[in-house]
Amino acid sequence: MATKEPPETTEDGRFIVVSGRRWRATDPAIPEDVAAELRRALMAARRDVGAALRAGQDPAPARARVQTAKVALGERGTPWWEQTADQRRHRWELGLREVTKPS
Repeated sequence: MATKEPPETTEDGRFIVVSGRRWRATDPAIPEDVAAELRRALMAARRDVGAALRAGQDPAPARARVQTAKVALGERGTPWWEQTADQRRHRWELGLREVTKPS
């Protein structure tokens, strides 16, 4: 199986570039195991948004989980480069607790 190329990044590492569009990069200070867990939660929440829409249900709860995961990853909310190390750790630890707690 071929490995996927990492996306292009801006020189400062704050953004990835996909099809010419900039997207905020994941906080590089997040430990890889934590980032992987947050990405799994993000993908599950995105699937739940689609399932809710297909079923004619309200996708708001799933969208809230998407938002929580994106903030925890540093991709939304206060930019990670404007936060102290303690603020960054608090952000991803809180987000991880929120997206992995039983429903």
